[in-house]
Amino acid sequence: MAAVIQGDTGLAQAADKLRALAAEHAADADTNRRLAPEVTEAIREAGFARHFVASRWGGTEGSFGELTSAVVAVGEACAATAWCASLAAYSARFASHLPEEGHRAIWGESPDSVIATALMPAGRAKAVEGGGWRLSGRWSYVSGVDFADWILVCAAATGSEGPPQLRFFALPRGTWTVQETWDSVGMRATASHTVVLEDADVPAHLSFDRADMLTGHNATSAAPCHHVPFQAVGGLTFIAPVVGAATGALAACAGTMTGRRRNHAGELIMVRASGRIDAARHLVDQNAEVIDKQLFTPELMARNERNATFAAELLQEAAGLLVRGAGTGGLGEAHPLQRFWRDITSATSHVALQYDTAARKNYSAVLLGPEEQ
Repeated sequence: MAAVIQGDTGLAQAADKLRALAAEHAADADTNRRLAPEVTEAIREAGFARHFVASRWGGTEGSFGELTSAVVAVGEACAATAWCASLAAYSARFASHLPEEGHRAIWGESPDSVIATALMPAGRAKAVEGGGWRLSGRWSYVSGVDFADWILVCAAATGSEGPPQLRFFALPRGTWTVQETWDSVGMRATASHTVVLEDADVPAHLSFDRADMLTGHNATSAAPCHHVPFQAVGGLTFIAPVVGAATGALAACAGTMTGRRRNHAGELIMVRASGRIDAARHLVDQNAEVIDKQLFTPELMARNERNATFAAELLQEAAGLLVRGAGTGGLGEAHPLQRFWRDITSATSHVALQYDTAARKNYSAVLLGPEEQ
């Protein structure tokens, strides 16, 4: 498919407004362990949920570069808000692999339906007579589920013959229950709780083969953003909010270094941290460019994985430097720096940002060639 880069959809301007609102509510969201209703509604109104929705349903079929910049901007105020905004966009992209009738079910009334996704397989689905599936299971770490209109979960599906295959299933609000299990020290307001389903009936048009999402094959949409292998894009979903959080941490630390507290050591720490943050931002932007230009060679997709994991490492280092530079004052409960530090620590623990699970094997093959059998 030819490379097509979507023009400005207005998401950047909407993200600036969301950033200002998120900044007002960030401290309370951290304390209350959930985003304020005003903020979740603003995520929807800003256009994050519709960013990758097909234009025939009123979506914008936007670019990865524009989304990345918007998520980073929001993350400068509140990492949890940026995380939920990012996942609202990417979840719609996953759901684009549903059959056409599934598109109509989710977006027929509005392109701004918010979907929460559980990417890791869990639970079991069994084919039922007449078509469709019966689904049961538990899925952990489903970010934003408390304000989602739909969920998308992955399960092993068994039919009348052959081995189980992994499939995704979409279900509307009211068909699942939530167990509030999210108790992480950081990213508290993402409400990444556990979803529970018991013998839920899922029609055939609300399911698709996980292999389609992994390969980027999409039989129901011609939009370029719906034809992206997961290897190329996976880490970008999670690292962009962290870049924003680190930028916010830099500003928060700078606020502590005034008057007598400004000194050579503090200035050095700020400079070192800023270099790491800028380098991480460059790597993240490079990933978005690869995807928007559809340069899906094995080498560049493996580099995207490496870039995301290395950016996470750089941002962890930057946050550590800033906390040390700010000293005791930066760790006060009321100071935003300690919140950014906790959010960065929690977010970069995600499996998509770990070398061994997301980058080592594929990028070492780029550097060294295939492993000998």
